[in-house]
Amino acid sequence: MELDVAVSGGDHQPGAEPGGTYRALAYPPLVGRPEPGDEVLLNTTALAMGLGTGGYAMVVAVPNRLPEDPRGPGHLVKARYTPLQATVLGADEQDSPFHEVLREADSIDGMPVVVADLHSALPPILCGLYEARAGVRVAYVMQDGGALPAWFSMAAAKLREIGWLTGVVTVGQAFGGDVEAVTVHTGLLAARHVLEADVAIVAQGPGNLGTGTRWGFSGVSAGEAINAASVLRGRPVATLRVSEGDLRERHLGVSHHSLTAYGRVALAPARVAVPLLPGELGERVRDQAELLAVRHELVPVPVDGLHEALRASPVKLSTMGRSLEEDLAYFVASAAAGRCAASLLS
Repeated sequence: MELDVAVSGGDHQPGAEPGGTYRALAYPPLVGRPEPGDEVLLNTTALAMGLGTGGYAMVVAVPNRLPEDPRGPGHLVKARYTPLQATVLGADEQDSPFHEVLREADSIDGMPVVVADLHSALPPILCGLYEARAGVRVAYVMQDGGALPAWFSMAAAKLREIGWLTGVVTVGQAFGGDVEAVTVHTGLLAARHVLEADVAIVAQGPGNLGTGTRWGFSGVSAGEAINAASVLRGRPVATLRVSEGDLRERHLGVSHHSLTAYGRVALAPARVAVPLLPGELGERVRDQAELLAVRHELVPVPVDGLHEALRASPVKLSTMGRSLEEDLAYFVASAAAGRCAASLLS
């Protein structure tokens, strides 16, 4: 739940000056439900660092009111050994009604699995998918490279509400999805056999950690997701992270994140959706994508009609603070991956 919190005098963290009012988020299952007038303990790290995805203070506790008793079904502990660790019922654990379904499950039956680096690719992938193929059941498998609570994603909540997602599966340390799973592997199996998805989309939650080094970014998990989809006999589709609005050379055209994750981390072959963008940018993207052809199948994807499909998106499109029109190539490339996945459905 979103709150307005006034910070008064006394001790406070940098980023939350006394006398200011700040946006804050509270997750009632973890900290209890704040009421107007409550005193709350805040973590203001995101404010102090000016994080673009964050922008919120986080409620750590409501000192005068305890949350509900966390004990219940389930033995999976996520955000382990942190003060806000949560116990959830995993789809794959023994107490789950789906345990027998998943106990010996070893295949996702050729299900297309669209893999992306950033969470912001989720809505445009769906735009491209549904523009080409309506009525498809799609599950989102959320990795733990960004936000851990699925509740933080307003886009995923809206897409779930309108039926564009049949469910969210949270894997690794991520939690709060419709289905919980231990690994990307069991998350994909749950997407197929529990949510009965026709297509899965795998990406980290909101937020992205990068250091400007070859290997120091959370999106390396995209390459690992390609491997997981392949070993489970799925059909992985790699989404290229493309930009014309990012001024950093390493992200212009095809980002080095995609070239590293798919070119070095992914050991299994995938279909790489290469958007047929016009002009010099399109030539640059095609040239850079050729670096991936050693292992992967490059699939040229026409982009006609995708701009219109993206403009009709039911949720706001934004990546790194840039809107659809400010970085059109990014969103078109993501939508192209959705269109590519649609072509695999019989």
